[in-house]
Amino acid sequence: MCGIAGIYHLETPKPVDPARIEAMCDAIAHRGPDGQGVWTAPGVGLGHRRLSIIDLAGSPQPMASPDGRAMLIFNGEIYNYRELRQELKAAGAIFRTDGDSEVILAAWQRWGPDCVSRLNGMFAFAIYDLEARSLFLARDRLGVKPLYYAPLSDGSLAFGSELKALLAHPLLRREIDPLAIEDYLTWGYVPDSRAILKGVHKLAAGHSLLLRCGSPLPRPSQWWDVSFADRRKGKAADLEAELVHLMQQAVSSRMVADVPLGAFLSGGVDSSSVVALMAEASGRPVRTCSIGFDVAGLDESAYASQIARLFATDHASRKVSPDDFSAIDQLAGMFDEPFADASALPTWRVCQLARESVTVALSGDGADEALAGYRRHVFQNGEDRVRALVPQALRGPVFGALGGLYPKADWAPRPLRAKSTLLSLAGDSAQGYARSMAFAPPELRDGLYSDDFRRLRGDYRAEDPVLELMRGAPARSGLDQAQYADLKAWLPGDILTKVDRTSMAVSLEAREPLLDYRLIEFAASLPESVRVRGGQGKWLMKKAMRRYLPDEILYRPKQGFVTPIEQWFRGPLAETAREIAGGAALARTGWFDTRRLSGLVDSHVAGTADNSRLLWQLLMLDKAFTGLGIG
Repeated sequence: MCGIAGIYHLETPKPVDPARIEAMCDAIAHRGPDGQGVWTAPGVGLGHRRLSIIDLAGSPQPMASPDGRAMLIFNGEIYNYRELRQELKAAGAIFRTDGDSEVILAAWQRWGPDCVSRLNGMFAFAIYDLEARSLFLARDRLGVKPLYYAPLSDGSLAFGSELKALLAHPLLRREIDPLAIEDYLTWGYVPDSRAILKGVHKLAAGHSLLLRCGSPLPRPSQWWDVSFADRRKGKAADLEAELVHLMQQAVSSRMVADVPLGAFLSGGVDSSSVVALMAEASGRPVRTCSIGFDVAGLDESAYASQIARLFATDHASRKVSPDDFSAIDQLAGMFDEPFADASALPTWRVCQLARESVTVALSGDGADEALAGYRRHVFQNGEDRVRALVPQALRGPVFGALGGLYPKADWAPRPLRAKSTLLSLAGDSAQGYARSMAFAPPELRDGLYSDDFRRLRGDYRAEDPVLELMRGAPARSGLDQAQYADLKAWLPGDILTKVDRTSMAVSLEAREPLLDYRLIEFAASLPESVRVRGGQGKWLMKKAMRRYLPDEILYRPKQGFVTPIEQWFRGPLAETAREIAGGAALARTGWFDTRRLSGLVDSHVAGTADNSRLLWQLLMLDKAFTGLGIG
């Protein structure tokens, strides 16, 4: 796992100052503390920070091909590099190292841009072809590894693993994109289709970009997509067996490392499944780690301990106080852009614990998106049955009116919180799912914005790209569309961003075996009836894993990492929340209705409403503005 950065001149091959590349790399030194390298030539500069995982001493970067024609910088891991190495050697390739970096170079020289389809792994890399004076950028299928880029005023393009690398370049403009604010308040993150700063782009998951000197900046090319259009046939038992086989392959391929390796263990279905398969594939005890909280209602560590005992793992556990708000500034600084998933804090803490004993940790991320594990998937499946029975002409006015009248009952038991369901049913399947995903629905956002911001935003609504994504998905049902949207937007924008930044902040490599693309493609072909059944998501996976895990793990209510932000904003962060509506950077932009913000704070502190999630969003936005020097 590493960090990369570079500069490429699109028109005239101007000299690139090595010190500038070095400064960009220094900004992301946490991604690679084990080594660094800079290479420049007319019109191009490449930099690399290395976290040594495979071939510890033999694969320095930037790396040149044996014939000197191509130069590579690479962040990630290629899990099938040994198989590719043998195939390329048989075709005449010469290798000087034992790592996966040189395999990418050889694959590029043999297959050109099509080489990415041969790689099974997580990656973001850049290859400069000295003879063609071209630069090739690529990102892995699911977007596990990030890549930012921005055209600059001197005719160059700067790129890097994090926005920090670009911010180290003096020509990068620091002008907020107001449409990114609309996106962020809707989803809680800035999606890959946009960046917080105007002129900055993120290379989307499964996309590549081929730049040629003398040609304008092209649009990225999609080289991979997942299709839900076909259905696999067969008995449930056969599908179970195939699923387990794919999971076994995915886990074992990600256990290759020349450094200590372990796993995150929360005691949930996904991390427990990964640990079970690691124990099956390993001849020695698996190292596992978990964190618990000193508040009983938030603590899942007993389940993690149960799995650790079951598989005789070398387990480390630590209890932390949920009152960890003193780390908020440090947490916000990891992301550069505003990021409102409050579970980032405990995720960072478990990464810190893991790094004390391992350099690589496997996680269970990805199964919910691939196999329909979220509660919203179950709801979507059920709501679509209602939509099929009641025509839109009736649903729209009836459910819309009822949803508008129904109170927002945050205090009530979950079955009585019908407002969101009614409003969801008033729209079509895509509209309903977009509403279920949103942190802040349109009516709430509109009430927060000032008149000036509404003019800046214009007709754009953050839901529009998601609706377009779902309606154009290679899918056969609303559940298909929902999972497609999760895999293409939510997964790279929220889940993988969270894990990448928090793990890299402590120089830990996180690997996600349940995001192996073969497993993802298989899951997308499963009939809906084995994804969601009897009110249960991930039905097939849970059934398949009964041979490994007890039912009290497989079928207990899903919890996940919880941060007690509701209590924080009524206690130690109450004054901080009031500053958001007053003198903070966010208020000084003039983009928000400060009286409305003050009302949200007052009602939350008084205990008459739970506005904690929105207040956390606004706080993280304010921290991002401050970090970028805005406001």
